[in-house]
Amino acid sequence: MAADLSQIVKAYDVRGVVPDQWDEALAEQFGAAFVEVTDADAIVIGHDMRPSSPGLSGAFARGAASRGADVTLIGLCSTDQLYFASGSLGLPGAMFTASHNPAQYNGIKLCRAGAAPVGQDTGLLEIRALIEKWSETGAPQPVAAPGTVTERDTLADYAAHLLSLVDLTAVRPLKVVVDAGNGMGGHTVPTVFANLPVDLVPMYFELDGTFPNHEANPLDPKNLVDLQARVVAEGADLGLAFDGDADRCFVVDERGEGVSPSAITALVAARELARNGGKGTVIHNLITSLSVPEVVRENGGTPVRTRVGHSFIKAEMAEHGAIFGGEHSAHYYFRDFWNADTGMLAALHVLAALGGQPGPLSELVARYDRYAGSGEINSTVADQKARTAAVRASFETRTGVTTDDLDGLTVTTPDWWFNLRASNTEPLLRLNVEARDERTMAAVRDEVLTLIRTPDSPDTPTLLGTHPSPPDTASGPSGTASGPSGTHSSPSGA
Repeated sequence: MAADLSQIVKAYDVRGVVPDQWDEALAEQFGAAFVEVTDADAIVIGHDMRPSSPGLSGAFARGAASRGADVTLIGLCSTDQLYFASGSLGLPGAMFTASHNPAQYNGIKLCRAGAAPVGQDTGLLEIRALIEKWSETGAPQPVAAPGTVTERDTLADYAAHLLSLVDLTAVRPLKVVVDAGNGMGGHTVPTVFANLPVDLVPMYFELDGTFPNHEANPLDPKNLVDLQARVVAEGADLGLAFDGDADRCFVVDERGEGVSPSAITALVAARELARNGGKGTVIHNLITSLSVPEVVRENGGTPVRTRVGHSFIKAEMAEHGAIFGGEHSAHYYFRDFWNADTGMLAALHVLAALGGQPGPLSELVARYDRYAGSGEINSTVADQKARTAAVRASFETRTGVTTDDLDGLTVTTPDWWFNLRASNTEPLLRLNVEARDERTMAAVRDEVLTLIRTPDSPDTPTLLGTHPSPPDTASGPSGTASGPSGTHSSPSGA
């Protein structure tokens, strides 16, 4: 097919509608180009449960073998299981998944040996350019000695590696509800949890890439409703929700309330620092809660703030030799997992922390959830730069205010902060606000949203210190509000 690669080659992966935007013939070219760009003599490939995944991954394997690379197929797996295979086998890898996107989508997440990410700046643009060149000149002839294609099961080894990184020997029995969303958590959880003191209540474990029950995107609060109700009905100790490719994990406490990913980041950071003698660097993106760097310092570690996005987190992890990293979108990165993200390992840390003491999860995480946050609120705007400039002009001259431009505009005072970031793919501005109390957070949120959503309004009245009715952030084209987990669906969480 004559594909427009600009529409499917994203910043961090390949993603598009099958067969409208890409198909098996193009997947085969991606396999050949991946081997050419990485100069790999062997690779590993896995895929999720989407109907198109086996065919696409098989075609990619043929393309890779045609360039002389030996291919190891690990079949059905989560994305972090593919990272495990890449790391443990020392091979570049390709994971066929579109994460939480609807069934008609599919994609490829690529990495070099050791699970090092391949994005636009680290090989993906070269792969795109090579395929575009071939569309004009014709694909090269297969090499004289094509590579072999073999199969290997890595699930048990993946589970064993994760369990070696968390001490669960003294954990009290726990009742855990897990919502796999018909995604790959239904494949990995039974093996990882098999010998734990856990009464497992499975929800939607049947592998089904058409997602018959709900979208496999726990970043959107509506997809947590079933889990929250089931946790309460079962009298469970907690609930876990995985996204479609099971690399992200969201947590629900015993009351059915969502636990902020920032609180999980702080909890896991404290545990990882303890594992490393109270020393180490922890990476966090700039819209995680202030509680994260506070907890890191309190436990002897060094926090490092970075931009949003896994490529930035992984680069900082490598540069600083960090032991752990976390994002607001429930991506958690571990040095002992090749700096890659794994929601399953974060979930095991939560089980170990909860099961190692007698109290409920809500009390345990309260010590890590210290501030009032807005969650991420999207606003559709015609001119991102102009609206950001208006917000900057309103705040930057105020007493006690500091600003920085690490990733969008961040405005900070001793009592509150907010970050305003432009989407790279949509006419959106994304706002995150945090303050020491709910009243202050709401006032800051409302003032900034008024500036964003009222074009050409330099004289917009200041709302700080007052309590107007908040802008309608519940639905509609102008914005979406945060949910139980303090976050909501957005491309940054994919």
